[in-house]
Order: sequence, then structure tokens, then C-alpha cells
Amino acid sequence: MDLLGWIALSSLACWCWLLLGQGAFWRTDVRLPPAPRPPERWPRVAVVVPARDEAAVLPDSLPSLLGQDYPGEAEIHLVDDGSTDGTGALARALAERHGGLPLTVSSPGEPPPGWAGKMWAVRHGIARARGGGSQDLPPGREKLTGGPEYLLLTDADIAHGPDSLRALVAAAEAGRHDLVSLMARLRVVTGWERLVVPAFVYFFAQLYPFRWVAGPGRRTAAAAGGCVLLQTAAAERAGVPESIRHAVIDDVALARAVKRGGGRIWLGLADRVDSVRPYPGLAELWRMVSRSAYAQLRHSPALLAGTVAGLVLVYLVPPLSLLALAAGSPWAAVAGGAAWLVMTATYVPMLRYYRQPLWLAPLLPVTAFLYLLMTVDSALQHHRGRGSAWKGRTYARPPRADRAG
Repeated sequence: MDLLGWIALSSLACWCWLLLGQGAFWRTDVRLPPAPRPPERWPRVAVVVPARDEAAVLPDSLPSLLGQDYPGEAEIHLVDDGSTDGTGALARALAERHGGLPLTVSSPGEPPPGWAGKMWAVRHGIARARGGGSQDLPPGREKLTGGPEYLLLTDADIAHGPDSLRALVAAAEAGRHDLVSLMARLRVVTGWERLVVPAFVYFFAQLYPFRWVAGPGRRTAAAAGGCVLLQTAAAERAGVPESIRHAVIDDVALARAVKRGGGRIWLGLADRVDSVRPYPGLAELWRMVSRSAYAQLRHSPALLAGTVAGLVLVYLVPPLSLLALAAGSPWAAVAGGAAWLVMTATYVPMLRYYRQPLWLAPLLPVTAFLYLLMTVDSALQHHRGRGSAWKGRTYARPPRADRAG
């Protein structure tokens, strides 16, 4: 067997290992388990929504939180993180129009050095939920009678089904989980969204297999920042959010902190929790991925090089191996074709979850090549001093001793 054949065979070996040894990452049946019975007492919940320039999506998301059918006490704290588009005023107007759960809107001011903007907003929201702020409530709406037992951390672009909070709390109570997180179903409407978005969740599950996340004996920890139900006591044990104050990839950092503190965590795909944020073109999707890709690699050139080499071997070698027939290397074509077949088969369940045509599955190498370019661009932007830029803020690399595990 020639060199091309050995390279293609190595790619096939990688896919066999991913298929059989990576926590069945490709399966999409990890969903929020129904509770066998409702809790005897529904705990108090504070919903914390960090929001920066979110006026475009709030009309589609905030009413779903206001209208939660939750049997216990709950309230919403929307933290207006320096918005310039009237986010706070719109939130108040929506609350007046729709009614429902009590809403407070407050602003923490600019984050101090060492804090990421979202974590600073989350810290402020948790403090308001636990310590006061009742003067901001509209007349006739009462604050929680005591501190919240759970915190629902959810993004401003996430729309929840009317029973979302009830189901999250019931699952957490029944499973004795300290953290329950749902990967919201992202919007898939445009051609670029169809090509890139399902693969985004597929790659995430490959890095953090959901079944491993729930395993108490495994170190794998992750959450989906758009929808995280967190026990207040677990947040205190983990020192959250102070312990992850600088985190750009805050959801993974949060899950690691909770699991390191002895907490039980669970992560799965959502059925009725959806992101309403549009990514109509490649430029918007590119920014979504590239702003944090190099941070995921701990700003390490060595990890970047290894990631690029891995993407080439795992995703690009299989289709390119078919060209080996012209070079007189049938073994490379056979091994590469088999690897491409396995890759395609593992992607089909995610496309079905997103209700997308299955002919997109063989195009996964094209999407992987785009992600490779986005990752390299993320590193270039970092080395140009732009760091992880998002909505007018740029975050520098945190000191090594201060980074979340």
C-alpha cells in the first residue's frame, strides 16, 4: 500500500473510533427526560437574561418567558448590558403589554477589567435576584419571597415553550441535577444556515458527547449557554460567576466549574427551546464561529496546528482520496470512500433533527473546510490584537493562572 493509501486508511480508522468510541456523539435522542411525578413543592426560580443590543429579537423571545406556565414562584431579571438600541425600554413595554411573570430591568454599567461582559451582566442579575431590586417592579407585582433556589440563565434570543421552565425544574428535581442545560434549536432558514448551523451542533456534540457530560465519573463537562437551569447552592459551591468571570466560552466554563465542585450536570437537545436570532449570510455565521474558536483552543498555536491537521485528516482526506484512482491508488479510494460513508451516516441524525434534506450530509467536508478557515481566521484576529470581539467589545487573553479549567 502506498502513502496515499495509508493516509486514507488513517482517516477511516479515525472515523471508526469516532463512531464507536466517542460517546455515540452522533445520536440525537438525548432529550430532556420527563419527570415521573411533579415535585412535592415547586422551588423558587429567578430567570436571568443578559441582553446587549437585543431589540431586534426581544419581541420574539421575551413574551415566551413572561408567559411561562410555572406552578411555583418565578420572576425575570433582564440585565441591559449597555445597549444603545432601546433594549431596556422595549423589555419594559413588552412586559406591560403581555403581563405574566414579574420583570425587572436593570443595568450593571461597564464591566471592570478581568470580566467578560456577559458574565458581568449575569453577576448583576443574580445579585438583584438574591438581594433586592423590588423597587423596579411595576405596581402590583411582588418579588420572590426569599432567595431563588434555581437560576435559569437564558439568552435574549431564546424563545421557550410555555412549559419550558416547568419541564426543566421537574427534570432537575427528579434527577437531582445541579445543572440542566438544553441546546436550543438554532434557526435554519437560509442556504448558509442549512450548510453551517446543523454542523455547528454536530461538531459541539463531537467535542462534548452529551452522554459523557452526564456521566459523574467522567471529566467531560459542557452546557449550552442559551438555556441553563442552575441550582443556586451549586453556583455558590462553584464560585459562579466570579470563578469564570473572564470566560468567553462561558457555558463550558460554567459546566466545568459546577462539575469540579461535585455537582451533577446534564446536557441535551431541545424540543421546544429555539433561538430566534437570524444568521442570514456567511458573514454573520463566520463571526459567530470565529469570535471564540481560538479561545476554544486556549490561544495555543500548537493546538491550532493540531486542529487544522485533524480537520484535514478526518474531514477532507475522505473525499480527496477518491482522486487517488487517477493516481493509481485504489486502496486510498476504497478507504477514503468508506470514511466518507461513515462520516455521512453520522451526520444524518443531526440533519433529521433540524428537518433538513439528507442530501446535505455528503457536503459535510465542505462545511468542515469552512470551519477550518474560520478557526484560522480567529487565530489571526487574536494575533492582530482584536481578540474575541462581540458587539463592540474585545476580550484579551486572560492570564494563564486565571483561566477557567
